[in-house]
Amino acid sequence: MNASIALIGDYNKSVIAHTAILRSLDLLRDTLGIPVTWEWIETSAIQNPSRELSKFSGIWVVPASPYANMEAVLNTIKFAREARRPFLGTCGGCQHALIEYARNVCNINDADHGETNPNGENLIVTPLTCSLVEKKDQVVFTPGSRLFTIFNKQPTTEGYHCSYGLNPEWRDRLEDGGIEFTGFDADRDMRAFELPGHPFFIGTLFQPERSALRNEIHPLILAFVEEAAAISKELYSTHSLKMPFTKRPS
Repeated sequence: MNASIALIGDYNKSVIAHTAILRSLDLLRDTLGIPVTWEWIETSAIQNPSRELSKFSGIWVVPASPYANMEAVLNTIKFAREARRPFLGTCGGCQHALIEYARNVCNINDADHGETNPNGENLIVTPLTCSLVEKKDQVVFTPGSRLFTIFNKQPTTEGYHCSYGLNPEWRDRLEDGGIEFTGFDADRDMRAFELPGHPFFIGTLFQPERSALRNEIHPLILAFVEEAAAISKELYSTHSLKMPFTKRPS
């Protein structure tokens, strides 16, 4: 069964991650023969995620925030979390997944992002101590975690284009609420998280899609697409919906 992926973000061909994401999905389809289709959806076009995104078996919230419609992105992430759709959030997608969880699970109603609301009272996402724009760094994973398994128990070196991350003052509150931070740099700063009990809900500050620029298939993207494919049969037999098509942004 096909994996059908909704790519949520405001496409810009000058954003490296955006072209890399399309290439990464091409590689899975053309090199490994994995049946995957996708559609890029601008955040300004989203009004009701539960209605508009129900046909997709996986949701990927992509980099390059601030988004044109932040609330639509947060509502999309909430839909993926509550409907148990495989979710991947990279860079800005990871940051906004933390905000969504803080607001809707941890009851921090005014949780916000330091880039869009620097004077906010409860900033879950704040500037990193050291910018990771166009940097590479090693990431290690917590033994026993989903990411630890995906990366075959090995550290990885990943590329970034990121200046914002988790405000460490909120780490304990989010962990108490159920999030597990399972990817870290050498200083134990958070680089990835996952949500236990969900079929697949992972956020990374790094951009795994950049591996496609080297014509390499990334294990995290492969795992995400395989999980999306695994639920497609049940999803589409239940809803009797047509598969979306491979739609590239213009």
